[in-house]
Parts: sequence; structure tokens; C-alpha cells
Amino acid sequence: MNALSSFPPPARGLIVAAACAVVIMVMQAASPILSPILLAVFIAIIATPGLRWMRRHGVPKWGALVLITFIMLDVGSLLALVSTGALEGFRDSLPTYQERFLLLSDEFGGWLESVGVSGSREAVPDLIDPNQLGGVVRLLLSNASGFFATGLLVLLTVIFILLEVPAIPGKLKAAFHLTDAGDARLKRLLDNINRYMLIKTLTSLATAFCVWLLLWLLGIDFAILWAILAFFLNFVPVVGNIVMMIPSVLLALVQAGFSTALVVTAGYLVINTVIGNVIEPRVMGKGLGISTLAVFIALLFWGWLFGTVGMFLAVPLTTALIIALDASPRTRPLAILMGPDIKESPAEPADSDEQAVSVRRTM
Repeated sequence: MNALSSFPPPARGLIVAAACAVVIMVMQAASPILSPILLAVFIAIIATPGLRWMRRHGVPKWGALVLITFIMLDVGSLLALVSTGALEGFRDSLPTYQERFLLLSDEFGGWLESVGVSGSREAVPDLIDPNQLGGVVRLLLSNASGFFATGLLVLLTVIFILLEVPAIPGKLKAAFHLTDAGDARLKRLLDNINRYMLIKTLTSLATAFCVWLLLWLLGIDFAILWAILAFFLNFVPVVGNIVMMIPSVLLALVQAGFSTALVVTAGYLVINTVIGNVIEPRVMGKGLGISTLAVFIALLFWGWLFGTVGMFLAVPLTTALIIALDASPRTRPLAILMGPDIKESPAEPADSDEQAVSVRRTM
């Protein structure tokens, strides 16, 4: 007999809430270890279909793993070299940008004072301090070796996960006594996550290319750096499309003026609208079945729990949570609340009324 059944419902709720709180606090304390493992798990989910495709076409297991490892290592090294070189160039040019930005801030503060906002000339530079940006760039460059070490850890974890891929379904069935329904639920989870990550990767590549082309045509410095930033921030739901345009717009304002900054802003809005609101929903269909409010709350929660990695993986992690909650009748109401909107058919009330009338007639 379940030990919790002897407690009244309020006490059971408090016990479950306390247990969840303890688990969450332990996960947050272990986030430096869990974050790269989670990232490796989702990368392995993306790489698994390619591994299986090569195995079906006669490629030996070690050959497929070597090829996947080479591709990931090559792509990661290329991104690291390009990003580091662009950041170093941006750091060297930063003093010139800071001087220009301070002049523009002074002009903007003077304009605000001319329209009646007193004290703006001193307040505007304090609100946006370019020295903080220089500190961020120097911090990123100084931690480049740490990022590289983390990337190698993630790559090794991906390799070991891919080595275990053929045996994982059998181990899960034996360990958790999965029924056919549970096995189907797990397969649906992996298929949904793989489809989401694949489509999101392709749309992020398209966004990055369009951003690079826009900035290159306008002559904005370090276009490749802002394109790489757009690629990664496109994975962040809700706020990623807004944050990605801020550095480019500010640089366009400092480098070329207000009109060019407006063109850059309009270009970002068009790119994000076409790819994020037109192409991506049509390709992805109904998506992963998560409400907009749940996506925003998940972004805050997973970002607080796992940092940057949690923000990137907020949507697939929430999908896994919803499917897990849907597995039990006791937690299914939470899964329904976190899921998409339920459209009620207008014919349902009429049908229920007719059924009620027929029941009364038979009584």
C-alpha cells in the first residue's frame, strides 16, 4: 500500500511539494555537472538518426562514430576560431566605438533637455555604459579556454551516449518495466525533440545567413560575429529574437548613423517575422504542444536552474516534462494546463442538451 495514502490530501500535497523543492535545489547545486550532460544528451538525440542511417547503409559502428565526431569537432573548432577572431577585432576597435557612443549619448541627452527632460545629459551615459560591454568582451576572451574544455567534455559525453544508443531501449524497459504505452510515450518524446531540434537548427542557420547578408550589404563591422550570435540566440524562445538585434543596431548607430540603424532594425524584424512566424510554424506544424505562457515561464525556470544551457533547452525540456506529467492521471491536469489551447466545439453543448432530453424521455 502506498505510504502517502494514509495522509490527508493537503498533507500529501505538501509532502510532494517539499520533495520537488528538494530535488530542484539539488539539481541547481549540481548544475555545473548537469548542464553539459543535458546539452550532450540533446546533441546525441540530433545525431542518432544520422548514426542509424549510416548503420543501415553498411557503415560500421566505429566508422559512423568517427565521422560524427569529426563533423562535430570540425564545426565546433570553426565556430570557436571565427568567434574568437571576431571578438578580438571587436575588442581592438572598441575604444573608437566608445568615443563615438559617448558623443551620441551626449547629443541625445542634450536633445532630451531641450524638450524639457532635465538632467538627461548626465543620466543617459549612466544608463548605457559602454565600458560594461568592454568588460563582457574581455571576460569572454579570457574564458575561451574554459569554453573549449567544456566543449570537449560535451563531445566526449555525446560519443559515449552514442555508443550506448542500441542498448538504451532494452535497458529502459528492464529498469523501469516499461509497458507498450510507456515505450510509445518515450518514442514520441524522442521523435518530438529530435524534430524540434533539427528544424530549429535549420531555421537558426537561415536566420544567421540572412543577418550576415543584411549587415554585410550595409557595411556593418563584424557581421559574421552578429550572425553567429543570431544563430545561438534563435534557440532561446520569446526573448532571443529581440536580444540578437541589440548589438547590431547599436553598432550600426555608432558606425553609420540613425538611418542605417533603422534599416538594420527593420531588417531584423523582417527576418524574424518571416522565419520565426511564417516558415517555422508551417514546417513544424503544431510544434511541441506548449502554451505561450508555459514557454515564457519555462524560459525563466530552466534559465534559473541551468543557466544559459537551460535557456537554450527550455522548450525541449518542457516538452519532456509535459509528457512525463501526462503519464499519470494524478499529474495529467498539470500537463493539460501547460499544453496548447483547447478549442471547444460549438456543437458540443447542443449535443449534450439532446442527450439530456433523450435520457429524460427514457426515464
